[in-house]
Amino acid sequence: MARKPRIHYPGGLYHVIARGNRGLKVFRQDRDYRLYLELLEEYKERFDFLMYAYVLMPTHIHLLIEVGEIPLSRLMQSLQFRYTRNYNLRYQGWGHLFQGRYKAILCEKDSYLIQLSAYIHLNPVRAKLVKDPSEYPWSSYREYLKGGKGEVVDSRFVLTQFSDNKGRAIREYERFVKNQMPVGHREDLYQVRDQRLLGDEDFVERVVSEGKDGNSYIYDLPIQELEVHVGSGFGISVETISSMTRNREGAWGRAIVGYVGKRLCGYSIKSVSEYFHRDPVALSRGIARVEERIRLDKGFAIKLRGLEEEITRGRRRKIRN
Repeated sequence: MARKPRIHYPGGLYHVIARGNRGLKVFRQDRDYRLYLELLEEYKERFDFLMYAYVLMPTHIHLLIEVGEIPLSRLMQSLQFRYTRNYNLRYQGWGHLFQGRYKAILCEKDSYLIQLSAYIHLNPVRAKLVKDPSEYPWSSYREYLKGGKGEVVDSRFVLTQFSDNKGRAIREYERFVKNQMPVGHREDLYQVRDQRLLGDEDFVERVVSEGKDGNSYIYDLPIQELEVHVGSGFGISVETISSMTRNREGAWGRAIVGYVGKRLCGYSIKSVSEYFHRDPVALSRGIARVEERIRLDKGFAIKLRGLEEEITRGRRRKIRN
C-alpha cells in the first residue's frame, strides 16, 4: 500500500518522532546531543519555525514544532541528513542512522499543545533515565523552568497559558507536568481514521478542506453571545456558566463555550479562560472531554451540531488572519 503524503499546513503544530534504525542509539556521547541542538538552532534561523518542546533520547527524538510557510519536510530532510553524515564520519559508520521516515503528526494546537509538551518532557522519566524531568539535560524542560526564550525552544506561549506572571506560570507548569507523571501516553487520542492527525473530527475535516483552497474561515461573534446560546441549548443558566463557584454543570457549560468558540470563531483557550476568569489548563481539559463526548455520544454530537447551525445561521464568515 502506498504511503500517505505528508500534510503541509502553514501554522500547523507537528509532533515529530524519529527513531534510530533497528532500535540503535542515535546519540552516544554528549557531543552528539550538542551537535543535534546546534543544527536545530541553525535551521530555526533558516526555516523560520517555532519549537515548543523537544527531548533527545538515546535511541529516538521528539520535537514539537509549529511551521511557517516552509514545509516541515524540508527541515527534517536537511536536519537528519547533516546529522547522519556527521555521525557516520565520527563513528566510521555508513547507511541510514534513522529508521525509515520520521513520524509527523499534525496536532490541534489549542487542545493538545500543553499536554504534548508535558508528554515530551516526561519521556526520560518514563524511560527510567531520571526520576525528575529537570534532571535530564537533553530536553527543553529546563528552559521552561527558567521561563525564558532559549536558543532552540520557544516556551513563552505555553507558559502564558498558565499565567501572565512569569514566576507563577513556571510554578503552575511545573506542577502540571509532575501531575502527569503517573499518566501514560494516550494513544486513543490519535485519530483512527488518519494517523497523521491528532484532533477531533472537525479538525480533521478542516485540515483536509483547507488543504484545497488554503483559507480558514471563522465567524466574528463575541464570547458572551456564545455563552447565551450554549446556556439556552443545553439548559444551563448563564449565571451558572459564569459562576466562580466549583460547579460541574458550570464547568461543562464553559467547556462547551470553549469548544464552540474555538471551532467557529477561532478563540484561543487563553482568551476564553480570561473571559471566565478560569484556569486555562482546566478549560483545555474540559474541551478535550467535549471532544471525547462527541466521539462517543452520537446524540450529543447531533445536538451540538444543531446548536452550531443555529448560532451561525445567517452569519457571514471571514477569512482567519
